[in-house]
Amino acid sequence: MRLHAAAALLPQGWAREVAIEIDPAGRIAAANAGARSEASAERIAGFVVPGMPNVHSHAFQRVMAGLAERRTQAGDGFWSWRDLMYRFASRITPAQMRDVAAWLYVEMLRAGFTSVAEFHYVHHDVDGRPYADPAETSHRIVDAAHASGIALTHLPVLYRHSGFGSKAPLPAQRRFVHSTDGYLRLLEALLRRYGASRDVRVGLAFHSLRAVDPASIDESLAALARLDPRSPVHIHVAEQQSEVEDCVAQLGRRPVRWLLEHARPDPRWCLVHATHLDEDEMRALAASGAVAGLCPTTEANLGDGVFPASGYLAEAAPGRFGIGTDSHVEVSVAAELRMLEYSQRLVLHARCVLASGRQPSTGLRLFVDAAAGGARALGIEAGRIAPGCRADLAVLDPGHPALWNKSPEQAIDAWIFAGGASCVRDVMVGGEWRIRDRRHAAEDELARGYHAAQAALLA
Repeated sequence: MRLHAAAALLPQGWAREVAIEIDPAGRIAAANAGARSEASAERIAGFVVPGMPNVHSHAFQRVMAGLAERRTQAGDGFWSWRDLMYRFASRITPAQMRDVAAWLYVEMLRAGFTSVAEFHYVHHDVDGRPYADPAETSHRIVDAAHASGIALTHLPVLYRHSGFGSKAPLPAQRRFVHSTDGYLRLLEALLRRYGASRDVRVGLAFHSLRAVDPASIDESLAALARLDPRSPVHIHVAEQQSEVEDCVAQLGRRPVRWLLEHARPDPRWCLVHATHLDEDEMRALAASGAVAGLCPTTEANLGDGVFPASGYLAEAAPGRFGIGTDSHVEVSVAAELRMLEYSQRLVLHARCVLASGRQPSTGLRLFVDAAAGGARALGIEAGRIAPGCRADLAVLDPGHPALWNKSPEQAIDAWIFAGGASCVRDVMVGGEWRIRDRRHAAEDELARGYHAAQAALLA
């Protein structure tokens, strides 16, 4: 396939008249600026950018978006929100999980996400028993990804305890809990089933330090080194201040510091919600090469706190980060990046905080860094329009009012800070168009499935 873009964001910056050649495996074979348009090439009028990886998703939570915005008790917070989430997690069937995820993934595609890391912990039936195939719900997530066409990094989650000190799981957590041996059998089965897939990557996830004990972490990492040493590794960490305090009380270290010393995260790792960092942790995390998985709209919705992005992304030694939509209160590349910047403005009483001396465009700096960090977190070659990378592309519509009369150099700032998700017109994943003129080919069918699943779960 050959494309000819009027303007495309290449690794060296914006370029005009770009010829993009895509090989049969769905990867970019060449991307050359200043090219003559060939008759065989599809002409793209718009601003072509790399598709954005989504580093953190709990797909089933989309069905409850907007339902936790009424005060139920004094001091509503993450832990009261979690009670509502558990009620949905305790009821959803594998078929409903597939239908909710498939529609959510269409929403992601329409927003400019082309790949997603699904942090998946609803493993068992409603009584906490394994299905006949212990990977039943994982297969449903993969099927949802195939139905939508999004690229998937599937992250089955090890979840053992309800709190620090190996506390017994709560009844509401029975669908999540594995023994370490049972979890590793599941992981091995998924790697065997999907290891050769073009559009599915399998990795390892620990739910959190409160839910997984140190011995299980060590055993799982040793097993992964044998099964697939290149697999990504994700973990929730330091989301709530109380979690930090409990970790210090039990393990003698703040959670990020404990991980850095005990598990030694490297570029395969993604530390999700690394919200509460001290300065030493911030520098050490940046130096490790691991990715901070930031979910600004969810973190704001849950009242988690503000990630210290201005320090973490300081020019001398910037850390790596990616963005995720997590609980899916909003599904938008633009919304996540905008919230990340705006949170810094509110704390520091300044503007354009996360721009840099090398890149004065706030939106462009955030977009490029999030795409690169997201690809690293998902364990895929993506996030750039460059040879060898997946042909995951999004086209911003110059006919959108927010983009009227904008140059390519102004387009991403206008998209993120003025236009939002509706600026995205077309989306390609692995060399296949999945969104054309803002619509998915199976949109009506997948919307019906989501509608039926949601109606049953809300009944």
